[in-house]
Amino acid sequence: MTPYKDIYTVLNTNRFIVLAVVAISLLTSSISLIMVYRFNTKMLNSTFAVNTDGSIIPLKLVSQKENMEVEAFSHLDLFHHYFYGIDESNYERNLEKALWLGDSTVDNVYRQKKADGVYNRLLQYSLVQKVLSVNTELTLSDKGNTFRTETVFEINRGSVIDRYRLLTTGDLLVVDRNFPNNTHGLLITNFFENSLKKITNENR
Repeated sequence: MTPYKDIYTVLNTNRFIVLAVVAISLLTSSISLIMVYRFNTKMLNSTFAVNTDGSIIPLKLVSQKENMEVEAFSHLDLFHHYFYGIDESNYERNLEKALWLGDSTVDNVYRQKKADGVYNRLLQYSLVQKVLSVNTELTLSDKGNTFRTETVFEINRGSVIDRYRLLTTGDLLVVDRNFPNNTHGLLITNFFENSLKKITNENR
């Protein structure tokens, strides 16, 4: 029996130990990275509030995508009430608020109405234009968000009250929230008034 055999045995043992330590280290590092990634993902979807006793309360954040439909309906309802629910006392304030909710296509419709004397007649005859209902069909997809809204409003001319049904269409663009001017973070684009019909007793 030679001493070389003992040396080879020791070297093989050392090699096995080194490989085992390296393998365990890699496994431990991989598990740690996975745990950190999962924890970080969970943290990004949560926020925290401090309770009155100093304890931290995790609050689940719902992404805007999950709330998109609710916010879009609210945004469009708000816009149509501002843009079409006007009288001589509030029309400037309401139109200013409405213009924050849309892009230049909304502004173009406003300018056209102004050029046609719509707001002058509102002041001249003390008309009251009141929105009765806003019904929206919404299509949300990765390719774009479109809407089709039917707004029913009435114009009070004093002794006469006329009702109208207005159909508008357009797209919705996600933008940064602007408090208090655009709280939903949506912008109406490609806005268009498709049709306006007077509602008579026959077609109510």
